[in-house]
Amino acid sequence: MTHGDSAGPVCSLKFVTLLVVLGPELLFLGAGVQLQENGYNGLLVAINPQVSEDQKLIPNIKEMITEASYYLFNATKRRVFFRNIKILIPATWKANNYSKVKQESYEKANVIVTDWYGAHGDDPYTLQYRGCGKEGKYIHFTLDFLLNDDLTAVYGSRGRVFVHEWAHLRWGVFDEYNNEKPFYVNGQNQITVTRCSSDITGIFLCERGPCPQENCIISKIFKEGCMFIYNSTQNATSSIMFMQSLSSVVEFCNASTHNQEAPNLQNQMCSLRSTWDVITDSDDFNNGFPMKGTEPPPPPTFSLIQAGDKVVCLVLDVSSKMAKADRLLQLQQAAEFYLMQVVEIHTFVGIASFNSKGTVRAQLHQINNDDDRKLLVSYLPTTVSAEAETSICSGLKKGFEMVEKLNGKAFGSVMILVTSGDDEHVTNCFLAVLSSGSTIHTIALGSSAVKNLEELSHLTGGLKFFVPDKSNSNNMLDAFSRISSGTGDIFQQHIQLESIGEYVKPHHQLKNTVTVDHSVGNDTTFLVTWQTSGPPEIVLFDPNGRKYYTDDFTTNLAFRTARLWIPGTAKPGIWTYTLNNTHHSPQALKVTVTSGASRSAVPPATVEAFVERDSTHFPHPVTIYAIVRKGFYPILNATVTATIESETADPVTLKLFDDGAGADVIKNDGIYSRYFFSFAVNGRYSLKVHVNHSPSISALAHSIPGSHAMYVPGYITNGNIQMNAPRKSVGRREEEQKWGFSRISSGGSFFVLGVPADPHPDVFPPCKIIDLEAVKSEEEVTLSWTAPGEDFDQGQANSYEIRVSKSLQNIQDDFNNAILVNTSKLNPQQAGTKEIFTFSSELFTNGLEHQPDGETQKSHRIYVAIRAVDRNSLKSAVSNVAQASLLIPLNSAPVFARDDFMLKGVLTAMGFIGIICLIIVVTHCVLNRKKRADKKENETKLL
Repeated sequence: MTHGDSAGPVCSLKFVTLLVVLGPELLFLGAGVQLQENGYNGLLVAINPQVSEDQKLIPNIKEMITEASYYLFNATKRRVFFRNIKILIPATWKANNYSKVKQESYEKANVIVTDWYGAHGDDPYTLQYRGCGKEGKYIHFTLDFLLNDDLTAVYGSRGRVFVHEWAHLRWGVFDEYNNEKPFYVNGQNQITVTRCSSDITGIFLCERGPCPQENCIISKIFKEGCMFIYNSTQNATSSIMFMQSLSSVVEFCNASTHNQEAPNLQNQMCSLRSTWDVITDSDDFNNGFPMKGTEPPPPPTFSLIQAGDKVVCLVLDVSSKMAKADRLLQLQQAAEFYLMQVVEIHTFVGIASFNSKGTVRAQLHQINNDDDRKLLVSYLPTTVSAEAETSICSGLKKGFEMVEKLNGKAFGSVMILVTSGDDEHVTNCFLAVLSSGSTIHTIALGSSAVKNLEELSHLTGGLKFFVPDKSNSNNMLDAFSRISSGTGDIFQQHIQLESIGEYVKPHHQLKNTVTVDHSVGNDTTFLVTWQTSGPPEIVLFDPNGRKYYTDDFTTNLAFRTARLWIPGTAKPGIWTYTLNNTHHSPQALKVTVTSGASRSAVPPATVEAFVERDSTHFPHPVTIYAIVRKGFYPILNATVTATIESETADPVTLKLFDDGAGADVIKNDGIYSRYFFSFAVNGRYSLKVHVNHSPSISALAHSIPGSHAMYVPGYITNGNIQMNAPRKSVGRREEEQKWGFSRISSGGSFFVLGVPADPHPDVFPPCKIIDLEAVKSEEEVTLSWTAPGEDFDQGQANSYEIRVSKSLQNIQDDFNNAILVNTSKLNPQQAGTKEIFTFSSELFTNGLEHQPDGETQKSHRIYVAIRAVDRNSLKSAVSNVAQASLLIPLNSAPVFARDDFMLKGVLTAMGFIGIICLIIVVTHCVLNRKKRADKKENETKLL
């Protein structure tokens, strides 16, 4: 989905030439959204299978994207529009002559529609996790948003909302409003509402109606019952990332309209750059030009697609190379587990094998009960051939032929390809794979597997895995456990709770516990595997103390597996298992535990692990991600550990964080991240993530993460206040978690090139600081940020370089020549620690700094940035730019806000009136005194 990322080892020139000859139709298969001649192709909208069928939903989606296409075309100055869109209909809806899916699935969708609501009700949002200018994961709409026309008064028309969210997803820009900081003190020392552009107008609203801002803002916080309401009629044309609901708003904020002072996420994440600046810097704009002429773009075309029967083919290598290092045994154990436990009921499954030729071992057979599963297991290979040669294309061809017998075409089918062979002719079938409409998941065994094997997965949107030749590795079972139907129905999928493998000495034990929490428990299975001829002694205790022994397990001596299925719902709590190695030699013992959702209305906790890109070149790091959530709610304060394995080196464990620093872009969004750069060798690396959550009250976040379209509480129309319906609040019931929970997920594999064989000098700088903040207090400026490491986000940096400027352009374009702050007493702390540093602002309130040509110094603000330096003088990238408002110097005239002018005018008028009254009183007193004196004088004369 990330259109700018590397996609693994580059395929051969021959393959590239064939793609060019083939044409654009197949070129974009499996490639996600592509921009071609100003039009986006391949946008996928998927409806969750939990959504009930509604006749209005599809027309409303079409109408939304059609409106969005024209709005986007004009907003981008004739640069882009939506050309063709696919809408994936759930298999749970009745068939209606929809086209068949090819490689499309719910899990690959750019836009998802669900009936799950968050604490923010029907807010449309985009899940962003990679920072400014980077593509997001998906756009989310609720069913009610798409069906309830009353919500257009709250969010604006659906097409405008779609463009707002598309800018998040495609171009990595952020919201320009801030519900947490609805106002700020600007450079003129005024209290100003957070908005972009600043030309958008409105009034403060108190409990009893309109009021001046001083009645609403007390000690720099909004008084309860106060809000700022915008006028429905505006002259401002921007910004779409602030309030796309305003009819006048037809543009993104650009350099001339952008409000750099506003404390919003766009300024924080993009170092005060305007949204238009970020958008025009994207690949979409760098590689194209506006459409010529004045004609509007063509309307979008829509394809409605629906998955048919679920069809899976196992395509398994049986060449002589599979005899090495227990490869065949691990394949047998994992494939048996997949067939008996993981693959969903009613799926058609076939088995093919290959060496130099392909063979059908089992034609497609539908799974309706356990007997069907056992029958398929009986067709798994039990021996390897004498041939070392492998022909992957021959094996895939047999798989396609099986599916075509059932459906005429292989559209929508899944191939699970397992191989250890080095097949130099694998590119010969790339075109057949592309046109097949099948998704291929690849599992590479050992270091000898063909180098461009993963290209098959990349071209078809499949997953890719790597299993090193280590007997205690559980990677094969983890890979098969990760492969699901891709329907998006979490209630029908198995969740991995445990995966462990250890070498155990003779007559020693492997003992551990696994937690079955309240959200899972149905269809729970314990799988034990071993290496030698007989099973270990197994003792399993449930939370109530009931014991299960080896005899209670279903044992397959040929494949060396023992499986225990718990009927009904497994008891929640801590299960304890002990495996005793009764064999006379050491052996690898492994345990895998899976379970399903216990209740259809309560989604279980899940983890999704992945890497940012499929390959990297030394010394560039790989970013590891793990999304931990329950439904769409992020789970906070979890212990998330990644294990990375190469073919020869020892596994590396790495703790992932959700702290908004280093590799983690946004704090407390349930997306745990970390840089990995401890590359020992060239080649493939596997990733597995383990999540543990301690017993406590559920640590779900109170809101769904992501960039949301603004909920507008009301407008001022023709001088009248018109309030919208209150935001729908969906209560989230806290559940007591007596035992916490644990989850395991494979994160697939990635490829590393260019690792030097010999020891090399330090080439890893500290990571970029992304959470710098600045606060002005009295005569000082206080900075805070999260400490980076000596190497990216690990270790301890050597020093900091802090520079300050009164010009944003200066510090953005010429950091080295901005004013250097004395940091001699600032010693960096361990990575991940909160740093605080204070310095005097006197230097910046006295005197002027040179301004770039054409830039005038209008505000009393300073801009600050920082970078870290390690022991070898390697420097991090310059941080995000923070800003602070300085006190206005005594010799400069203060600028008052409109309300201040009104208040000053009233006070001045009252002062004049008071003076006049005083003059009148004094004059009256003088006249009276004079009159009394004259009267007394006249009386004297009369006497």
